[in-house]
Amino acid sequence: MTHPSPQPLRVLILCTGNSARSQIAEALFNQMGRGRFVAESAGSHPAAQVHPLAVETLREAGIDWTGRHPRGLDGLAARPWDFIITVCDRAREACPFFPGQPVQAHWGMPDPAAVEGDEAHRRAAFFDTATLLRRRISLFLSLPMDKLEKLALAGRVQAIGQVQLDQPATPGG
Repeated sequence: MTHPSPQPLRVLILCTGNSARSQIAEALFNQMGRGRFVAESAGSHPAAQVHPLAVETLREAGIDWTGRHPRGLDGLAARPWDFIITVCDRAREACPFFPGQPVQAHWGMPDPAAVEGDEAHRRAAFFDTATLLRRRISLFLSLPMDKLEKLALAGRVQAIGQVQLDQPATPGG
């Protein structure tokens, strides 16, 4: 996927509620891919607010995410995207058509907002989500975007979604 323009590549992260996983992914993408990538997130059925533990987890990672709000898909299909990444199965099923043939991949993972239990257990779920996303984004950022054909790039980005916390980080070789 040759990227001749000095403009950053655009990444859209989709989830159902846009309150936890996709918000964390957006923040990490923008922090880690600064200058090379610009990420946004949205939900097929946006929640009322960003989950407070998502905001806290990002703050602990050095990212101020206060004042952010979940957003829906309205108007996003008309904007140009280089990558569309879904992070939950329901968003994958509800993913609308995006023109311009962006590379699409599914990086499914459990919803930390759905974890029940004591405060420590719920905080750990958000920490694990951020750790897994950081790992996957790091792998994504290491891909030779300008050297891979679109089909090969799509396969490598999709393979990153299979990486888990307890595996070596080498999808697609």
